[in-house]
Amino acid sequence: MSTFNTIANLRSMNDPCLPFKRVKPMNRFAKAILLLTAVVAATGAADPLTVEIETRDAERFARLFLETDGKPSAAQLQASYLTGSGKGVDIFTPDRIVNAENLQKSVAADMARYRHAIETCLPLAKGLTPEMRSIYLAYRGLVPERPLPMVYIVFGAGNSGGTASAGGQALGLEVMCGPGTTPEQFRTAMRSMFAHETVHTWQTYDAAIEQQDPLLYSALAEGVPDFLASLVTGTVPMSSRNNWALEREAWLWREFQHDRIIVRQGAAPGDASNADAGKATRRWFGNYQRAPEGWPYEAGYWVGMRIAQAYVARASDKQAAISRLIDLRDPAAILAQSGYDPR
Repeated sequence: MSTFNTIANLRSMNDPCLPFKRVKPMNRFAKAILLLTAVVAATGAADPLTVEIETRDAERFARLFLETDGKPSAAQLQASYLTGSGKGVDIFTPDRIVNAENLQKSVAADMARYRHAIETCLPLAKGLTPEMRSIYLAYRGLVPERPLPMVYIVFGAGNSGGTASAGGQALGLEVMCGPGTTPEQFRTAMRSMFAHETVHTWQTYDAAIEQQDPLLYSALAEGVPDFLASLVTGTVPMSSRNNWALEREAWLWREFQHDRIIVRQGAAPGDASNADAGKATRRWFGNYQRAPEGWPYEAGYWVGMRIAQAYVARASDKQAAISRLIDLRDPAAILAQSGYDPR
């Protein structure tokens, strides 16, 4: 049974002919608990009251790293980390860890990064469970029909802070806790990632929709999670990027619109402008540690977040608007209806 049908069935248990004054507070509380229990049971979703951050794979990596004095071989990483790993490593392997050889090269190139994450942030990770639960409880109130994912802490190849698939999000500790990261900075960053990656577990990628307007699609696919993260955490992700972008919002939007045309023209396979489209895309996405000079990385996330904010602000039914943002069936319509056009 789907989550939606479960909720619909539970709501039908409330007799619409029953006068509201006859519903006692305890009855309403019991029904709320019943609804939450049914959602968790029907979807296999995490229960926001009991969910734990899963760190076993990260701990396995840490043991191997320390046993080898920070110099594990590819064979050792395969045998003691990748083989027999949990879902978090499975989620993180395609396009990130890739394989043992790629992971070994990353560790060898920046041992200090991995050591700092192991010594400073791995001990803190499990203690962030209350933070994650508070975010999940906020999401349960905001979008009660959406299942909440498990959270896995892993070590990757230094190229991603996190990713998600249906039912789970995996966070790369060596990126989330680079050298110099303080415990408070780590806490703030992890809260944003818990909230952002959760939304990705609800999204469904549609290549045909993306093809129509790739840059706008990507902006909303990433900006909507940042927007919802700001709602449930009370903090805009990456405050430094937010401050930078707010100071030049009209100019940034003009730049985005210019690149949007280039990317759209070069979206067709074999098109001669594909190289220009790729260059334009990398100004906004996929540029961690490679952003244009003077720019923060992943500025496209911020543009999408601002469109999403404007869209919900203008919507009469804001929860329905949020659902449409997550489903992302018509990015062009969302932009038009948002009225977003800073000048």
